[in-house]
Amino acid sequence: MTIQDLGISLDTVWMLLAAMLVFFMQPGFALCEAGFTRSKNTANILFKNFVDFMIGSLLFWFVGFGIMFGSDGQGFMGMPNFGDLSFYKNAAGLPTEGFLIFETVFCATSATIVSGAMAERTKFNIYVVYSFVISLLIYPIEGHWTWGGGWLCNSEAGSFMMNTFGSAFHDFAGSAVVHSVGGVLAFIGAIALGPRLGKYDKNGKSRAIPGHSLSLAALGVFILWFGWFGFNPGSQLAASGESNRIAISHVFLTTNLAAVAGGLATMFTTWIKYGKPSLSLTLNGILAGLVGITAGCDAVSPLGATIIGAVCGFVLVFSIEFIDKKLHIDDPVGASSVHGVCGILGTIMTGLFSVGSGLFYGHGVGFLGAQVFGILVIDLWAAATGCILFFGIKKLFGLRVTKRIEEEGLDIYEHGETAYN
Repeated sequence: MTIQDLGISLDTVWMLLAAMLVFFMQPGFALCEAGFTRSKNTANILFKNFVDFMIGSLLFWFVGFGIMFGSDGQGFMGMPNFGDLSFYKNAAGLPTEGFLIFETVFCATSATIVSGAMAERTKFNIYVVYSFVISLLIYPIEGHWTWGGGWLCNSEAGSFMMNTFGSAFHDFAGSAVVHSVGGVLAFIGAIALGPRLGKYDKNGKSRAIPGHSLSLAALGVFILWFGWFGFNPGSQLAASGESNRIAISHVFLTTNLAAVAGGLATMFTTWIKYGKPSLSLTLNGILAGLVGITAGCDAVSPLGATIIGAVCGFVLVFSIEFIDKKLHIDDPVGASSVHGVCGILGTIMTGLFSVGSGLFYGHGVGFLGAQVFGILVIDLWAAATGCILFFGIKKLFGLRVTKRIEEEGLDIYEHGETAYN
């Protein structure tokens, strides 16, 4: 075995280990969502998180991988591969099957984000349909523009982004590609679905509907935090050699600093605003920091990561309140704010805090412009396709369960069993 072979083997093991960690985020999402909602819907929520991964894995292997990575990133979308992986050759020599698995777990994450905002009132068969569409088309197409070598991330001389901004769009691990897309889809889905019964009184005042277990939610957030160490450092896709070991170590540090800064910012904001520190909001603040740093975790300094996390944790409190109390959009787990708002913020702040390209480091507005343009394009795509998807389904088949099912719980009516007996 040559040194080069040994390096590729090490990189492969690192990539697959990271994929395992990202996969482990699925139970994190499941427990977090279940804890923030009522016990009568727990089996339904757990089931949906399994469905996301099962459907996403099959569709991404059979069609989505080709749409995202086919055609060398040219055009609107790649060609569906129909299970044939021979079209793809990894430039670093990593096995195609391993790279497919790594990308599959990211695809499943994007679909899972939507589940929380539409919890407790969505028909299970309809959930299967929109999970199918997200995994099949919505995520792979915008992924083609970015990670698939497409036009948004094309840094070659003469490309659209270089001619327009002098810089390509940068999203290292998915603040925009995964999280903001999931958050925007969650926001549109919650609008189409309408609020849960009893969420708003006749005067439009919001009523709290407490989740049944902060213990489950807290465990879910711990698992997500742990999984994020695969999500972000794993996106380096290599561990061998000095540059890679320095890079993944740096990303580990920036990821963790943003998480703790986000949690602390939310804790102190709620303490000052409401008179008591809120655990439930602080859990979301940790996730807000993680979402925010995901775009620029490789490019910002530890101080920059701390600031990004703190800003996201602070804004989160007001975003959740605004969406709930002003817009009257019922998002039981705050997915629209955590993933949507903070995904957008993190992507834009990368244009400010990137050491090598950011505005605050004297590099001009070009890279910041590329970041703003990129997040606009990606999220307009998510919003447009989300409107067609959710309002189309609502018109044709209906999104929502009946009043009786919602009142008594989806578990027994949709699945014939309950999580707690």
